Amino acid sequence: LDSTTIVAGLLHDIVEDTDIPLSYLSERFGPKAADLVDGVTKLEEIKRFTDEKRSQQLENNPKLRSQRDETLRKLFLSMAEDIRVIIIKLADRLHNIRTLKHLNEHKRRRIARETLDIYAPLANRLGIWQIKWELEDNAFRWLDPVTYKEISNGLQQRRIERSEFIEQVIEMVQTELQKSHITAIVEGRPKHIFSIYRKMQRKGVELEQIYDTEAVRIMVDEITDCYAALGIVHGMWRPIPGEFDDYIANPKDNMYRSLHTSVVGPNRRSLEVQIRTHDMHRSAELGIAAHWRYKEQAKRDVEFENKLAWLRSLMDWEGDSADASAFVEAMQKDVFADRVYVFTPQGDLKDLAAGSTPIDFAYAVHTEVGHRCRGARVNGKLVPLDYQLKKGDVVEIITSKRGGPSRDWMNPSLPFTATNRARNKIRQWFRKQSREENIQEGLEILIRELKRLNIERSHDSIGKLFGYEKVDDFYAALGFGDVSTQQVASKVLDLERKEHVEPEEEVLSPIPVSSEGVTVLGVEDLLSRTGMCCNPVPGQEIIGYVTRGRGVTVHRKSCPNVQHMMKKDPARIVEVSWGQAAERAHPVRIVVEAYDRSGLLRDIASLVADERVNMRDAGAKTGIKGHLARVTATLEIRDAEQLSRILTRIERLPNVIEAKRWHATA
Repeated sequence: LDSTTIVAGLLHDIVEDTDIPLSYLSERFGPKAADLVDGVTKLEEIKRFTDEKRSQQLENNPKLRSQRDETLRKLFLSMAEDIRVIIIKLADRLHNIRTLKHLNEHKRRRIARETLDIYAPLANRLGIWQIKWELEDNAFRWLDPVTYKEISNGLQQRRIERSEFIEQVIEMVQTELQKSHITAIVEGRPKHIFSIYRKMQRKGVELEQIYDTEAVRIMVDEITDCYAALGIVHGMWRPIPGEFDDYIANPKDNMYRSLHTSVVGPNRRSLEVQIRTHDMHRSAELGIAAHWRYKEQAKRDVEFENKLAWLRSLMDWEGDSADASAFVEAMQKDVFADRVYVFTPQGDLKDLAAGSTPIDFAYAVHTEVGHRCRGARVNGKLVPLDYQLKKGDVVEIITSKRGGPSRDWMNPSLPFTATNRARNKIRQWFRKQSREENIQEGLEILIRELKRLNIERSHDSIGKLFGYEKVDDFYAALGFGDVSTQQVASKVLDLERKEHVEPEEEVLSPIPVSSEGVTVLGVEDLLSRTGMCCNPVPGQEIIGYVTRGRGVTVHRKSCPNVQHMMKKDPARIVEVSWGQAAERAHPVRIVVEAYDRSGLLRDIASLVADERVNMRDAGAKTGIKGHLARVTATLEIRDAEQLSRILTRIERLPNVIEAKRWHATA
């Protein structure tokens, strides 16, 4: 690193912890060092949003969330302008995480959480694995001490045996390499506890079943020696299928390069082998810091530029994102998410978030390719546009000369896109279309969504929830995707909850919660159940009707049946509210209209199961008007947002005309 970075690193706490102003540092050590100290100081703003109490406040306060997102956006963008800021901060965080035992539990957990959520992923994306591993293991140690100790003890119990095994492997490999005149350093590779934990979680296996618990690393002089060494290792022991990765030919996005293979080693024990050059090893351990050049006239370092490519792309996302929250969400999902590496037909590597589809791939290639995408071939075979890409897939996009994207592509309830980058590009395209067209489309979207959910609200009042004074502006935002149907459902539910909260002085005695998760105000242990005529969902306004011998039946306030009962026998109407047990699922009846076909009910049931929702019952009536079918089902739904997502997905099934919530007039 250059002297300016080292000076700034030594001074990084001065402004925050003392009364010395930034101007003094600028005069004494130069403006560049002062700017770096200022950048590191600003990163401390993250603390404001990562402690548990603050996190709870953020969940319930949209304004606070907006402030957080704007702060984080500024931090990430300043980081992109001068990468030395984050290098200094990572070194500072490494020192902090090593000394956590001296802090109280609350501070330990806060620092460990933000380390695992923010700093370790940043170190990974910058390729600084030496810091990444230590940050992860130390953070995990304080966040889940029980599991950490179990894995640590499991490794420790086998330490002597493992050490002897690794020494045997090193000697065998060295002997074979020398026979082929390959100069190499062979050493045991330390296993990292958090990495083992993630692999156990991902594969659903115990510690003993992790293939690469034992591992060695081979470091050679030239790339050709890497492949020669690989051939020797595979000649010595049988490779394990599916456990080979060539990150030399296909580097990771952070430019990590190495050969990875797992083999059945001596005594039939699984062994992972990494093979790389000495330069690759230095780059893997130090990442972007190994390539840092900050001198005028310095020779351009291509690998350094490649490592910075994803960070520079933040500037593009800044322009594409409509607001700070969209930008931060893109950072979380597109930058810090697990990755999948796929190829163009020409062999170019594309690094995408795990779960990406051909549409995400198309937008990663070029915005216009994404807009004109009409189909895709993966490994030579046609696939649907919601196909989830897998590691090593070769993806070919089929385009048309005209046309544009579909609005369905940016719907998070549908599986067409996994990256916010793609959704933002699609949103930008629709924003540029005719305003009148977007207004009409938005109106139709809102009418359809409210009808499906059986929610009665004026369009103007819903628009104001999103800050739109003019309803046409709200329609337009819905039309080009700035507001989603899921956001509409969530906002309306929040409003209904607030309107239904009773003043504290009106609560008479401890409030019982019935088996249905409903509170009957002022009455102890009264049985209640939801009315099948309207099937209210938590968050909606409800009212109770006292039945003869069956307790209280709970209806939506707008239910036609309860309106009739209120006029006929108002004395039997009681005030009720959703209790704490309403967090669990509640029965909701839906009806699906479709052109009759074989397997319709099966496909609906499969989709519901995929959403991890229980289906209490289901039935189908065919022969309606000759060729129509009606499927009814009772689902255990948590909230209206979940219901909206399921109805949206059902309507995507072949032959389905409409899916909506069932009510008395259906």
